Formats: sequence, structure tokens, C-alpha cells
Amino acid sequence: LTSNQQLIARRVGMPIEVVNVATRTLDPAKVAGVARSGTDPFAVVKDPEVDLIVETIGGFDPAFEVVKQALANGKHVVTANKALIAEHGNELFAVADENNV
Repeated sequence: LTSNQQLIARRVGMPIEVVNVATRTLDPAKVAGVARSGTDPFAVVKDPEVDLIVETIGGFDPAFEVVKQALANGKHVVTANKALIAEHGNELFAVADENNV
């Protein structure tokens, strides 16, 4: 994201800033330059400064609950988790629709 920041900003029409990251194991080198980081994905979902969640957990658990809570909090979600969408897509789309995301 950092190396392509200007290109991404032009394409989406606004700057993208990574403000909060959750990882399974906190490696300071991987989150350098990020204001907040930790191991709790729900902390990211609850963060009022976060507008968009990028889910890279994979599988169903806890990905489903994280994505569902993000959508319920009015946050947009990007995921390539085909298993999650195949299994829970209808429910997640309904939550997204209810919250205009």
C-alpha cells in the first residue's frame, strides 16, 4: 500500500491510510508505521477511525464474526475468502444492506 499510495488514491478518489492492524502474532517489523496494532481483530472493527476492513483471516472462524461485526458497525469489507462467502454470503450481504455498506 505504501509504495502504490498515490496510484491507489487516484483510483479510489481519496487517500488510503492504514491506521489499525490486527495479526495473529504481533511482529513489530510487519506493522511498522501503523498507529495502532494488536492481536484482536474486534478492536480494529470497533475503531471509529477505521472505514474499511480488509479480512485476511481465512476460513470461517473468527472471520465470519469479524466481518459480520464490521458490517454491523457500518464498515466496508474487502475479502477474498471464498469459503466465508459461499457459506455465509447471504447473511453477510443482508447485514451489509441493513447498514448501507
